Amino acid sequence: QVQLVESGGGLVQAGGSLRLSCAASGSFVSIDVMGWYRQAPGKQRELVATITTGGTSNFAESVKGRFTISRDRAKNTVNLQMNSLKFEDTAVYYCYARVYTSIFRTYWGQGTQVTVSS
Repeated sequence: QVQLVESGGGLVQAGGSLRLSCAASGSFVSIDVMGWYRQAPGKQRELVATITTGGTSNFAESVKGRFTISRDRAKNTVNLQMNSLKFEDTAVYYCYARVYTSIFRTYWGQGTQVTVSS
């Protein structure tokens, strides 16, 4: 079993910054991709950013230039630095990991609320 535990959400004014962190633990061989998705009320879950084992990152167009993603492979952690936050960034943010045990499986964190006040 693999657990993803997020931290760092909260309330921030528009233009401000927040940093989300996620740590993976449990029994697994390796982690392929880690990243973040978000879901706003009444909307589908959408990709925010992902980062591969090799460090290749991918961002949603809406966050490019404002968010950065980093990963510590030794600690099995991923961080999302969110700058210049906008009201429309308000959502529950979910940590994501594609993990190899005996097969590849996808795991999700419990979610952390990010609220940006306008």
